[in-house]
Amino acid sequence: MGAPAPAHLAALRPPLRAAVEAALEGRRLDREQALALAGARGAEHPALWAAAAALRDRGHPARVTYSRKVFIPLTNLCRDVCSYCTFARADTDPRAHTMSPDEILAVAEAGARRGCKEALFTLGDRPEVRFESHRRALRRFGHGSTHSYLVAMCRRVLEETGLLPHPNAGILSRRELAELREVSASQGMMLESVSDRLCGPGGPHEGAPDKRPATRLAMLRRAGELRIPFTSGILIGIGETPAERVEALLALRDLHERYGHIQEVIVQNFRAKPDTPMAAAGEPGLVELMSACASARLVMGPQMSVQAPPNLSADYGPLLLSGINDWGGISPLTPDFVNPEAPWPEIGRLARLCEDAGYALRERLTIYPRYVADDEFLAPGLRAHVRAMADAEGLARPGAAVPAAVAA
Repeated sequence: MGAPAPAHLAALRPPLRAAVEAALEGRRLDREQALALAGARGAEHPALWAAAAALRDRGHPARVTYSRKVFIPLTNLCRDVCSYCTFARADTDPRAHTMSPDEILAVAEAGARRGCKEALFTLGDRPEVRFESHRRALRRFGHGSTHSYLVAMCRRVLEETGLLPHPNAGILSRRELAELREVSASQGMMLESVSDRLCGPGGPHEGAPDKRPATRLAMLRRAGELRIPFTSGILIGIGETPAERVEALLALRDLHERYGHIQEVIVQNFRAKPDTPMAAAGEPGLVELMSACASARLVMGPQMSVQAPPNLSADYGPLLLSGINDWGGISPLTPDFVNPEAPWPEIGRLARLCEDAGYALRERLTIYPRYVADDEFLAPGLRAHVRAMADAEGLARPGAAVPAAVAA
């Protein structure tokens, strides 16, 4: 039996209180209990956050983490069209760009000099299927596919700068995932939602075949079968219901329970972008975001890392009250190319905010501590390099990513 339920749980109606008490007692929430979390309202929200924060403190006492990274937008061409996305461009747009090897290495080298340890590669899904101009660019770089080019650049960044690649490359085959596994410490893809409704006529994913829930869940299963430390999460505010958010969290939990590979769950809030079909759509407020974070914690349990990006909230300090334990990747050099209107917080300011709340801000690697020493989750060619960058806790060892040739 767990400890007695805190007094603030008296504010919760019976189904919600039963679910929260079960989580605090260390029990796995069943689907009915988890869905009860979606019904929080009014004064129930702070009670939900407090319970999630208490659960977080059991699994991640006294510290909050982040990854010091560079953001490398390999290409912003994409075969999909999502109604909220401002990252993807058509090849007729003057802002469309595929980075050259020299451009990629220049960013990675500059990041290494600034103490970064992660190289986040972000790109559109299979743009060569849609754009002849991209196929020509790939041929100039000596490649027949975006995937081949990505693997080659991950390898070069790893070998020439010491940064650990973390590709977020969309839907990949088993072979493609396995090839990336050899040159990256971790990989990622947001599940976003399990709502097929969002892929229907007028939905934000109507023009995005790669956003179909079954396709994304199959990809996450392949990553699990290959033992790839994997980042995923949900995107809130694109037309899904609170219950559908919980269904997505349950799907991630089921995958993790089977394969053990989900290293963190991101709760990302939609931000309306100019010049997109959803430019006038309402954005989730802070209460809604905090309750989604709390639901992620209560569904996933105390050990899972739950992340909320600080640059997507004007007032991000209260997110610590909702059960998160990670701020995600933060760059001292490159912008957030997916959310260019949202600058990263200054790391020193973030550290002070965490300290004021009773937590130490600690830098981690792109691969989470529990996988660093596990040979099953790291390719043989990466093990020595990753472990040389990690301290005794599996977190980042200061300065470890910068080879002498780059630092000079």
